[in-house]
Amino acid sequence: MSEPLSIIVVEPDRDRALMIVDSLREAGDDRITVISEISSLSRRITEQAPDIVIVDITSPTRDMLEELTLATSPLDRPVAMFVDKSDDNLTKAAIEAGVSAYVVDNLRPERLTPVISAAITRFNMFRRMRDELTETKRALEERKLIDRAKGILMKARGIGEDEAYAILRRTAMDKGKKISEVAAALVTAADLLS
Repeated sequence: MSEPLSIIVVEPDRDRALMIVDSLREAGDDRITVISEISSLSRRITEQAPDIVIVDITSPTRDMLEELTLATSPLDRPVAMFVDKSDDNLTKAAIEAGVSAYVVDNLRPERLTPVISAAITRFNMFRRMRDELTETKRALEERKLIDRAKGILMKARGIGEDEAYAILRRTAMDKGKKISEVAAALVTAADLLS
């Protein structure tokens, strides 16, 4: 990791927190904040807007896991969670909640840097996939809207599909708008008139 990171460490045990901070400081010049109290966790994390959140919990319960993953906004930033022991249900719940790295079998100092790197990489990969999915859904909705607008024009004017599309395109160019915006306006107007 070349650029210093802003890291929040959620660790209620002071000695373990110091071990984590020392290990992170050996690896780089990261800005590290330790949060030992779970209360107000969401607000404190939001205020600091860290690059990654490291959560170290000896034995998480499902309620604690849900609270922590919601508080750390795993869809907004990578979260690496270290637990001493787990079961399949907790692991599944953590991954489904968006935790980028869920490491069982205690937190060892030599594992911190590679786990952080993997969590950030995995988070970025999933964020790209979410963004692509959102863009694909938006494009599909626009395509449906344009097809509906073409159908309205074809029926109203007795023209073919190519000509209806040409009208939409020309109108969009004349108005300085996207074709989907013109199509939306046409569909809205047609719905109001029917």
